[in-house]
Amino acid sequence: MDKSQQSNNYLITEPIRKLLPKFAIPCVVSLIISCLYNIVDQIFVGNGIGYLGNAATGIIFPITVVGWGASLLFGDGAAAYLSLSQGRGDTKNVGKTIANSILFSFMSGAAIIAVCYLLGNSILYALGATEATIGLARDYGYIIFIMIPIALAQNTLAAIIRADGSPRYAMMTMLVGAVLNIIFDPITIFVWHWGIQGAAYATIFGQLVSFILCALYLRRSKTFRIRLSDFKPSWKAIKPVIPLGGSSFLTQISIVIITVVNNKLLVSYGAMSAYGPDIPLAAFVVIMKLFQILLNIAIGIAAGAQPIIGFNYGAKRYDRVKQTFKYVILWVFITSAIATVLFEVIPHAFIRLFGSDGELYTTFAVKCLRIYLSLIILTCIQKACAIFLQSIGKAAAAIPLSMVRDVVFLIGFSVIFSQYIGVTGIFWAAPAADIVAVIITAVVLLRVWKQLGSTKAKDVPVDTPVSDVPI
Repeated sequence: MDKSQQSNNYLITEPIRKLLPKFAIPCVVSLIISCLYNIVDQIFVGNGIGYLGNAATGIIFPITVVGWGASLLFGDGAAAYLSLSQGRGDTKNVGKTIANSILFSFMSGAAIIAVCYLLGNSILYALGATEATIGLARDYGYIIFIMIPIALAQNTLAAIIRADGSPRYAMMTMLVGAVLNIIFDPITIFVWHWGIQGAAYATIFGQLVSFILCALYLRRSKTFRIRLSDFKPSWKAIKPVIPLGGSSFLTQISIVIITVVNNKLLVSYGAMSAYGPDIPLAAFVVIMKLFQILLNIAIGIAAGAQPIIGFNYGAKRYDRVKQTFKYVILWVFITSAIATVLFEVIPHAFIRLFGSDGELYTTFAVKCLRIYLSLIILTCIQKACAIFLQSIGKAAAAIPLSMVRDVVFLIGFSVIFSQYIGVTGIFWAAPAADIVAVIITAVVLLRVWKQLGSTKAKDVPVDTPVSDVPI
């Protein structure tokens, strides 16, 4: 039995109902904390600067999500690869793959910096900036961009740390950075009067501290070791990571595509309505933050289960794979159902949390929040299913499902509905896309489920050591 098997053998013996919370809860907290960097900025910016400040941070949001997607491509991919390798009892060569995942994540951030600074204001206008918001967007974004390579590497490291069996440590690193951001946001905005730039400085300071804590973990990792020479770029080392992290990457990229297309549609159709171009854009930014929080809870539950699912799938314990997935769906259903009730019953509370600039803005934002998030329970289930398929190495199924709801149906319905209903049609597109996407996902998942059920290796006894499981 090798080192990884000795360290993580409990993944194949401990009851799922007790095991899943140990991984899922820290992962959910970590992802929520990641959201807080931008959301806390928006809360303080909205109350200190106004809805134009929120619109400005929303313009930068797609760029940060592209970076987030790149970090998940390499982070979730490396985490899945590590878990599958542990289950198979073969982790001798994972150090180079993990090192290259961190390296490529950092280089992706450097590429984003280069593109953003080269394109300047043109990329901000392309993302929906208006004359009223371009200055604020530039002031905020040009500071945020500085830390993107470090932030990406830190997020990749956090996923690897969770897969290594230390989800609480990963959560702690995120928590420390977020707390620092929360502390310094009001200081820089209201005490030092740095405005929207103060929010950006608070964010990058928290990200830097989180990265340092994650990097220090590499000296105490449980199931792998990294040498300095492992950071030499190698396509062979990074190649298995790409398909395993592809679903997570495309999920984030689809959010970018949605945001960019909808920003343009909102500005265009908003200008033809009583609300003007900026109110619909600011409302959409707030609603997407709420959407992202709940979606990250669902993704956190599914991603938290990934080490359990990947390890047991690698060890051919398909009975435990299926049992874990059932718990994941149950948790996702309960949390998203509770959130849906809150969104529909007390939407004003969520809108006012981000600031309120007049009755016209509040009325529009409340109405559209209720519409856009009405069937988010289906979105959460659909995304959890895609992550499950990614966890068991079914990239060919996971990757298309990551895109189908957002890129195919949501954008298509947004364009069509806005032509007939106007600016609110953009928000009605979400529940329509949710219905179609979850049906397609159910069909794909059923086929994979039947394949797992037909595999004889699922009958390996629960107390069988990993070293004795047939690979």
